[in-house]
Amino acid sequence: MNFEDFKNCGLRRSLDILSGKWKPLILLNLFEQDQVRFVELWRNMPRISKKVLAEQLKQLEEDHIVQRIEVYGFPPEVYYKLTDRARQLGPVLDALHDWGNQSK
Repeated sequence: MNFEDFKNCGLRRSLDILSGKWKPLILLNLFEQDQVRFVELWRNMPRISKKVLAEQLKQLEEDHIVQRIEVYGFPPEVYYKLTDRARQLGPVLDALHDWGNQSK
């Protein structure tokens, strides 16, 4: 495979979507819950800033991995949940987890 083929490769696209220090941890949190409020997600990941979390979630939303749900009320609430497309990542992430544990 040459570089030009790699630019259009599904593997590259997948890695682009999942790349980022926090995206795998965000996905892990979302796989464990049906939907989660922004603040709860932020509390589950204490070393991440709210700004970075919002940026990572926005990127995942643009890639159709995460769905943002706004509930209007007082105070307004924002929830995040995985899309059906993202649910397909479950076995892949499990396999990566298992592979990483074997490498210890």
